[in-house]
Amino acid sequence: MDTEEIIRRLPKLEQHVHIVGSTKPETLLSIIEDSGAETKFKSIEDIRSFFQYSDFPHFISVYSTVNDCIIDEKYYERITYEMLESDASCNVKHVEAIFSANDHVRRGLDYEKMLDAINKGVRKAKRKFGITCTIRIDLVRNYGPKVAMTELDWIKRKGDNIVGIDIGGSENGFPPEPYEAVYKKAKDLGLHLVAHAGEAAGPESVWGAVKTLNVERIGHGVTAMKDPSLLREIRSRGIGIETCPVSNLRTAAINSLKEHPIRAFIKQGIRVSVNSDDPPMFNTEMNNEYLQLHKELGFSVDELMRISLDSIDTSFLPIKRKEELRGEFLKEYRELSPRRT
Repeated sequence: MDTEEIIRRLPKLEQHVHIVGSTKPETLLSIIEDSGAETKFKSIEDIRSFFQYSDFPHFISVYSTVNDCIIDEKYYERITYEMLESDASCNVKHVEAIFSANDHVRRGLDYEKMLDAINKGVRKAKRKFGITCTIRIDLVRNYGPKVAMTELDWIKRKGDNIVGIDIGGSENGFPPEPYEAVYKKAKDLGLHLVAHAGEAAGPESVWGAVKTLNVERIGHGVTAMKDPSLLREIRSRGIGIETCPVSNLRTAAINSLKEHPIRAFIKQGIRVSVNSDDPPMFNTEMNNEYLQLHKELGFSVDELMRISLDSIDTSFLPIKRKEELRGEFLKEYRELSPRRT
């Protein structure tokens, strides 16, 4: 078995993947045809051409257009199931998926029905592939703290399989600090705390997430590399960084994969995970993410396995399940590469 095949078969855990961003072009076209939604998309090629971006704001506009196409709660079952099917094909054992609920409630969909459909897809994928999945709600910083507080009420009323919150959306112009009370309330509700930061804004955005929101993990974190004192703070607090290398390339957060700061994060003693973010939109999946790190940044199989193990440690799974999963990962790794320890 060659190195690339070993990498494909490595056990993995994904911490940062958006449910709607996992809509395949074929599925999107099928949804459009089934729902009768009015769009300019007439073929798979139209959609694939649309999934090209000049920068992060352009990506957000594309993502919003996809949101507009999903006009019935039932479609979330299929989208979620197919997301997990793809991850399972990459030997991903557990997924922490992101759902931007208010993106769709404000378009007239029902939060509880969407959550039920997502969890139906989760259960179906577990039965079929053995993969597990939990949910975190992206409060979407563009809508403001008041709306975010309302979303916490939704979660309190019906929080089936929801383990955390996040703020994604347009980072520039929407800093983390106004969300301090929201994050305090979420913590009081027993939810884990994550924030997209340092993807489309500078280190100050990451500082806000770290010091004001007291996050446990940071989504992307690319620009944190510009501030050595920030890296020390992240390490000292034990905060994990959810890296998304191909996504960062596609949205022009970095100019090339060789410039990605993931190796520098690791050298600083920061634990990272590797993630696909919005896989069909970026023409990637988890195996590709690992393979790109190997090809472009020289990560060895042992180093990639360490990322998989660190992804377990910084996940939001219960301690007992983390221990079980670590044992499963190491067993598979020994079988894949018996001369490695």
